[in-house]
Amino acid sequence: MSRSLADWLSYLEQLHPSAIDMGLERSREVARRLGLGKPAPLVITVTGTNGKGSTCAFLASLLREQGLRVGVYSSPHLLRYNERVQLQGRDASDDELCTAFAAVEAGREEISLTYFEMGTLAAFWLFERASLDAVVLEVGLGGRLDAVNLVDADLALVTSIGLDHAEWLGDSRESVSFEKAGILRQGKPALCGDLDPPLPLLQRVAELDCPLFLRGRDYDLAVGERNWHWRGLTADGRVLELHDLPLLDLPMENAALALQAYAALDMAWQPERLAHALRATRVSGRLERRQLNWQGKSLRLLLDVGHNPHAAEYLASRLAARPLKGRRLAVFGLLADKDLSGVLAPLQVDIQAWAVTPLDSPRSRSAGELEAALRNLGTEVCACSSVAEALLVQCGRASEDDEILVFGSFYCVAEALEWLSQQAEAGDGGAG
Repeated sequence: MSRSLADWLSYLEQLHPSAIDMGLERSREVARRLGLGKPAPLVITVTGTNGKGSTCAFLASLLREQGLRVGVYSSPHLLRYNERVQLQGRDASDDELCTAFAAVEAGREEISLTYFEMGTLAAFWLFERASLDAVVLEVGLGGRLDAVNLVDADLALVTSIGLDHAEWLGDSRESVSFEKAGILRQGKPALCGDLDPPLPLLQRVAELDCPLFLRGRDYDLAVGERNWHWRGLTADGRVLELHDLPLLDLPMENAALALQAYAALDMAWQPERLAHALRATRVSGRLERRQLNWQGKSLRLLLDVGHNPHAAEYLASRLAARPLKGRRLAVFGLLADKDLSGVLAPLQVDIQAWAVTPLDSPRSRSAGELEAALRNLGTEVCACSSVAEALLVQCGRASEDDEILVFGSFYCVAEALEWLSQQAEAGDGGAG
């Protein structure tokens, strides 16, 4: 009897004694057994503390706009595992994933693989069989020892460098940058969107003789009230510019990095088509706006998976740039291994009332811990038992001039999206 996708995912969760087991030896051996090579003629690998998902999405849109067949591997997912593997703009089907998992399972034999390693090899297996022109690979954790790094990148992107996953990557920007520099390859272009790249990254670039494109030096962006502008370089150093680009909901810094990556590939430069590709890019749970008709009120929601200080600072900057008539009301949950004070500090001024909640994960912080931290900051807060209850509280108190901000964790945003879908199906809330 064949396994369903749910059966496979449950099996994978129990396959290895630890959820994270850094190193490439096991995955490399299984890839060899499966005969896996380069998943497409063009491979672009993206790492960074924040901004990986939207950068990958922008890149895929730009490449597809030129008629290329593109695959994208990203993580984590919000609602369905299928989101992690995209083939030509669509999520991989259950049947495709099950077939790929079965192939990897047969190939691994006695070798134990983590959930992420199995998923990565399954994605590579699917990509090779899809006759793609390009794949965009998002690093799961770090870079050097991440399973995605089995594949040699033709272009390596580092979006930003901050502190996160300290138990694996170290507690300094220098140690984090060393791990992320692991995706660089000899003589292949490297791009960095961080305005202050630490020395270990620059040293690795020099050791490998990588052509380097730095934000603020080789490319940059300028954002105005109604549009934004981009300047960058081709692979041979010619200056390129795009003017009067439409403002985006997703971070324009990441769009700028994706544009520089595209420019480094020396493909057709058609400003209108490039602008269209950027404008059409969507990433669920990243500065995602929703409308909800709730008990006669039309409410605004903003959902964002920002869960570390760097992401919280960016979110605060976007909120400050868009003042409201009313208040911002937060629905907030966070995992225990995240920097709570670092996430709260940038957003205290922008949020007037909080509803905090535990998450559906054994790694979740308790609502009581979140409530205590916010009370110590002198903030209005109430503790709820679930994301759904927190949403009910905030929807009940919100006016049409207010905005409900749901953030803090992928788990928090995923539960909120499921709740919104239920409201739409029931016809009561009418989420749109």
